[in-house]
Amino acid sequence: MNKKDIANIRKQFKVNNDLLKIHEIFNVYIMKESSDIYHHQSMPFEMLEEEQQELFMANFKKVLTGQLDEKLFELKFQRDVEDSSQLILHQGLLSNDRDEWNSHMLRLVEKMLKDKQYEMDIVVTFIRGEYMKPKKRGGDSDESDRDTVYSNSFILCSMNKTQDPKKELLFDYVQKEFKYNIVVDPIINLKAPISGFLFPCITDNAADVNRVLYSSGKAYELNYHFIEEVLNAEETMTAQDDKVVFEEIVKKVAGDQINTSTLSNVYDEIHRSIEESQEEEQEIPRLDYKDVEKVLTHSGVKNVETEKVEEAFKTVIDDEKYELKASNIVPKYTSKSIKIQTKVADIKVSPQDLRFVRQVHFDGKLCLMIEVEENTMIEGFEMIPEALFQKAKEEE
Repeated sequence: MNKKDIANIRKQFKVNNDLLKIHEIFNVYIMKESSDIYHHQSMPFEMLEEEQQELFMANFKKVLTGQLDEKLFELKFQRDVEDSSQLILHQGLLSNDRDEWNSHMLRLVEKMLKDKQYEMDIVVTFIRGEYMKPKKRGGDSDESDRDTVYSNSFILCSMNKTQDPKKELLFDYVQKEFKYNIVVDPIINLKAPISGFLFPCITDNAADVNRVLYSSGKAYELNYHFIEEVLNAEETMTAQDDKVVFEEIVKKVAGDQINTSTLSNVYDEIHRSIEESQEEEQEIPRLDYKDVEKVLTHSGVKNVETEKVEEAFKTVIDDEKYELKASNIVPKYTSKSIKIQTKVADIKVSPQDLRFVRQVHFDGKLCLMIEVEENTMIEGFEMIPEALFQKAKEEE
């Protein structure tokens, strides 16, 4: 799934939307002390009061919110796994009986509880529904035909923690007295799900039952127990991991030192490949060691050899066939995503403007030089250009 696919589904989670039908909702309450199922309840989603529906819809949107490879991860299921979650989910998706569907979801919950102790009570919510997307009309029109739709069934899971109720002082208007508000029921925090998933992945309006979209509670903080033991999915790399791997590979090939012009060229080369893939509506390109060799060579890095890059892949990630996702290794291209830190000042520039920054030696001192197209403003004042560089005396 790409970010467009995810956005199309996420925006449908709203009450009274004819393009999204949620059939059942199944809530399971888990006790922290015993890691046991204390209670579970299943009912048609439409039986909930509208205020409750809105709370859950906002929660489901949260599960599908975040950047790919940062908070959302498309994962492949492991093969030849005993009691496979892929099979459980697929059976649940095809089941026409509510009790049968509930039993499949409880099998997943049992996996969540195996060898796992939670720090607070947990509520796991499953929904089963149908997502519909109108087909576009023929020709150049961007309008869609609602009479003809793509339809995909799905299961979404959201895990939410509970929190103690607030202790409050109330004023009773009738009795005209202050009262201490005593509430013993725990509050389910639907505003910040700690984990979740969508099955199956829906890419270009087609379902892929071999993949699941996993959602972490926070960016770059993956729950590997959930990924491997609950979902039975393969391990994955975050965008942060890919970026670190790429930086280490470049250091192995080009050395620890690089000028801003060369680094800017590297980012330009990779960004160009991303733009080309988007124009052709293809997947974000992935770079193997041969692609990295081409990027570094075209960017002006000296003495780049195929064997050298391949060996760098082996050394850094222990897999010479690993492919880096292009969008993960380039800082956000049009925003000031590159931080340059010095003792005097911290500067932020975009990858496309990095070429205007230079580190130079002047008058025996190391200086940072920034090329600008117009006079700089500081605290409302226009800075006066200073003639620091003088022409060297001609040899006699």
